[in-house]
Amino acid sequence: MHKSKSSIRKKMKWLLISSAFILIVAIIGYTAILFGGNLVVDKEELILDATTTIETSNGQIIGKLYYENRIPVNIEEIPDHVTEAFVAVEDRRFYDHGGVDFQSVVRAVYRDIIAMAKVEGASTITQQLAKNLFLHNDKTWMRKTKEVMAAIHLEREFSKEKILELYLNEIYFGQGLYGVEAASQKFFSKPVKDLNVMEGALLAGLAKAPNGYSPVDHPEKAKARRNVVLKAMDDTGKISTEKRMSAQGKTLGLELKKNKPNPWTDSYISLVLQEAKEDYNLSNSELKRGGYRIVVNMNEKAQKIAFNKFKNGDYFPGNTKGVQGAFVMMEQDSGKIVAAIGGRDYQLGDLNRVTVNRQPGSTMKPIAVYGPAMMQEAYQPYTLIRDQKMEINGYTVTNYDGNYEGAVSIFEALIESKNASAVWLLNELGVSHAKDYLTKMDIKIPDEGLAIALGGLSEGLTPLKMAESYTSFARNGETIDSFAIDKIYDKQNDIIFQGKAFTTDVFSPQVAWNMTSILMEAVNEGTASAGEFSKALAGKTGSTQHPHVADEVKDAWFVGYTPQYVSALWMGYDTSDKEHYLTGGSEFPTKLTKAILSELDKEQTLAATFDKPENVKDLPKPIELPEELVLNADYTFGGFSLFKGKLHWTPAKDDRVVYHIYQEKEGVDERIGKVEEKNEFTVNNISIFKATSYYVVPYDPLTKREGNKSNTVTLSM
Repeated sequence: MHKSKSSIRKKMKWLLISSAFILIVAIIGYTAILFGGNLVVDKEELILDATTTIETSNGQIIGKLYYENRIPVNIEEIPDHVTEAFVAVEDRRFYDHGGVDFQSVVRAVYRDIIAMAKVEGASTITQQLAKNLFLHNDKTWMRKTKEVMAAIHLEREFSKEKILELYLNEIYFGQGLYGVEAASQKFFSKPVKDLNVMEGALLAGLAKAPNGYSPVDHPEKAKARRNVVLKAMDDTGKISTEKRMSAQGKTLGLELKKNKPNPWTDSYISLVLQEAKEDYNLSNSELKRGGYRIVVNMNEKAQKIAFNKFKNGDYFPGNTKGVQGAFVMMEQDSGKIVAAIGGRDYQLGDLNRVTVNRQPGSTMKPIAVYGPAMMQEAYQPYTLIRDQKMEINGYTVTNYDGNYEGAVSIFEALIESKNASAVWLLNELGVSHAKDYLTKMDIKIPDEGLAIALGGLSEGLTPLKMAESYTSFARNGETIDSFAIDKIYDKQNDIIFQGKAFTTDVFSPQVAWNMTSILMEAVNEGTASAGEFSKALAGKTGSTQHPHVADEVKDAWFVGYTPQYVSALWMGYDTSDKEHYLTGGSEFPTKLTKAILSELDKEQTLAATFDKPENVKDLPKPIELPEELVLNADYTFGGFSLFKGKLHWTPAKDDRVVYHIYQEKEGVDERIGKVEEKNEFTVNNISIFKATSYYVVPYDPLTKREGNKSNTVTLSM
């Protein structure tokens, strides 16, 4: 009896010790699980990558950036029947377990033993989320243990609704789609909040094997799997049997959203990405994960027109293939960039030539020479300046056509693009004076020589910068910064950045209007007359001489503006060697710009005229002096003089022409009169004893220059 009691005590002792040991081990194990879960869970992974969209002001998406194509949604935006579908087929006891469903584990093990194979999984939704977030690259034997640790940790830290929200946003649906919202928009062309029971069940069915049950590649398998989900929803009481049977009998109901390639947007998107990085410190990496919504200023019509016109090889003359080009257009009143073409056949990641420095040629003359000059009283549009071949401090300058007139007005020098006149005037102004104005336009160049007048820069300027500089004329004397991004929204749809353009006063409104008037004439009758455009346009051409091939062109330009838009177009080769040169000059970018504008005018009416600002004087048209005056003389009688001479001549077409009347004399002829607005002159006191000769010279009151004298007539008795 004693031994029996002793034996019982020993057994009780060992039972207590064993229980205590098991309890201690359990406590240690649970503590380890809790602590281990904290180590496994990476809080950064809980912030899911989201797709950044780039869209126009009317909501048209033109580009996406992502590591994983995901559009996160809140659990409140997901209908109950969608969440119920996932729970029914993936984890029926989701709301009853603490991350690991031990009941399901036992059932799965039992069924695996009976089948002698792996036939049933036991992972909960929380475990699947943990595996996908934190262990997707973990192939170690401890992976399942870590999964359990992480799942328990998630259940302790987050509500069931939050875990389900993370799961439904994280899950992969095939076709490069992550999360229920991206999948819904792809397969049904609508947001997840608008899905019906049948559509929600289809998405839930993809969770098990998104590629194997793809409704695109395997529609019959997808339908069968959808019906399995509907049956699970019926079994769990989430839908009625009648509703389940009705849904199972229907087709998949796909309405696939086709993502058409938009190569015509690539150049603009490239500009947007550069601006996001430089102005808003948003790297491509951040954009690919941050889920931003970037609203841009692109005008779809203008962008498509420019893209299509750049496909036409007739506008790009070259001795061999590979002639490139760049085009940018901005609103002159707002600074918004409405179109950008970084090159022909441009693809995202290529060299975006809109922001590449090129030698601007004679497009520099208005901003570096004539604009600054006309800010001084001494140099106005009809002021005469020198036009002759010259050498200044070792720098020789010639006109491109080899013709010189001795002296021309600033007006003429600009519309005919006289090189000699521009260099002479820059020398008179002083390079530092001209650079002061360039600095106001945010053009900072290291050059100090007179070649600045002709665009001979050591580093060159970008098409975008050239367009910005010409806003100083389009905007009554002030420049405006260009910008492609209008607004940037974060994942919460809050505006975090707002595009804004800054302005800088450069020229007076009078100088800006004078320049517009001159550059309009350059388009109508001057070097920019090539091509056809029936509405208002002012602009300047430019070209540069090829450094390796005599008499050939390296860069060709047209920079101009309408009352609404300012644009710059460059063309040339990326490589400037003797094997690559243009076979045409600035007439080609001029024609192409006009073709783009003409096509745009069909889509949106462009202005026919520039409106003269208030408080500025209109610039009179240039006066064309007659090449030949035919002078005749008659006699009249009367007055104090018995005999008078009457001179009359053929009138000029322009009634603003003034006529100087000269009498020939030994040494220097004497001007004896000036006639305005008529074509006759009376000579009094005619001598009856001596013959006297006269002639008439037309005079331009704008340039203060005389023209060709008439024939000489003689009065004698």
